[in-house]
Amino acid sequence: MAEKNTKEKSAQLAGDVTISMREKISYGLGDTSCNIIVGLTTSLLSFFYTDYIGVSIGTVGLIILISRFFDGISDVIMGLIVDRTHSKYGKARPWVLWSSVPYAVGCVLLFTVPPGSDMVKAIYIFITYNFVQTICYTALNLPYSSLAALMTRNQYERGSINAIRMALSPFGRILATAVTLPLVNLLGNDQKAWIMAAVIYAVIALVLLLICFFNTKERVQLGGESKDSKVPISTSLKALVKNKYWALGLLLWAMLSVYMTLSGTGLSYYSKWILGNELLTSPLYLAEQIPAIGIIFFIPLMLKKVSKRNLALAGAIISILGQIGLMIDADNFNFAMISAVCRGIGQAPLMGVVFSFIADSVEYGQYKTHLRLEGLIYSAASVGSKLGGGLMSAGFGWIMDWAGYDGMATTQVASAIDAINALFIWGPVVVWGIVAVILLFHRLEKQYPAIMQELAEREARGEL
Repeated sequence: MAEKNTKEKSAQLAGDVTISMREKISYGLGDTSCNIIVGLTTSLLSFFYTDYIGVSIGTVGLIILISRFFDGISDVIMGLIVDRTHSKYGKARPWVLWSSVPYAVGCVLLFTVPPGSDMVKAIYIFITYNFVQTICYTALNLPYSSLAALMTRNQYERGSINAIRMALSPFGRILATAVTLPLVNLLGNDQKAWIMAAVIYAVIALVLLLICFFNTKERVQLGGESKDSKVPISTSLKALVKNKYWALGLLLWAMLSVYMTLSGTGLSYYSKWILGNELLTSPLYLAEQIPAIGIIFFIPLMLKKVSKRNLALAGAIISILGQIGLMIDADNFNFAMISAVCRGIGQAPLMGVVFSFIADSVEYGQYKTHLRLEGLIYSAASVGSKLGGGLMSAGFGWIMDWAGYDGMATTQVASAIDAINALFIWGPVVVWGIVAVILLFHRLEKQYPAIMQELAEREARGEL
């Protein structure tokens, strides 16, 4: 009996628990909310600034790049804050509540660009973009991502939680990317229409965040972790750089962000200038996202048969092969639809497991350094994602600007058309090729059971 009680205590300390489907779905709806803003900022915000407000695409790219560096700094700061937060709701979960209203307000502010000179518009864009991304989104999404590692330490449950999260997250991007242009067109196809659409999205986002907050729970309580103990920042950072699987997770998240920014931003320009109708953005985006959603829902079952690494690797290969049709005929809508479906199938595995990779690196870091740094690990990994997306946004803008793109023109020069084709067709091939190489170095899954066994024994003794 005593031995049984000891084992039960060890399991409790390890946080190795099963999570209900209701809680998994509620958690996933938080990412649906987050991805409303992600969808707008990575897919349509640049298009709105250039083709509705008249700001130079090069200026937009520069603003986003500079802002992403500020955003990366705020990520690390927020990670340290999460690791030092102690409230009745936990240390990550309360931030979902505290940041929900500012996040919703910021969604609207992005589109209320005032009339005036290019300088006035650029300053307003810089301020509001940083308010949303650097402050509100960071204060929301970093703790939200960390929450998954605090709900359970069961590897399969984490895979399931994050798979459901990533199955639900595209609905936010679909709302933002596939619905926005038809909705804006219906509401008057001007700046006021964009603002009205943003208000609708803000209300939806706020409701989803509240559902996430009230239906999730932090359970991981470690015997060797004291509320009064504060690990020096230098010690935390040294422990972080020793965690090789955190670094690989960072790179995978960064490349996924690069792909989403490249594909999302490029799609509206490709639809308008190569296919001849910007409203084709919606069906093409849906053709990519619907297969992705369908496959992600089955990833928890797939993980029982195939490792996360191999599943994501297969997806990267499918994504590359899906571009072949566009290489043959860039302005063929049927080929574009086939390519979109293949990209959706290919991106689904990495979308479904990338956050599980990062969550597992929390345990690996604790195993190697005797420090558990959920907030810092997620925040530092997010820096890679933010910088990757920012560099891609800036690079896209600079290439288009260099090629002579004019958002207010009725026709584009041949060099601008060539640039759109190159970015939209060949860009994903390069990104997914890099992803495949990174995945070849990820081997944590085989070590994970032994690592968890040792951590359970440590924690039963009140150690980290």
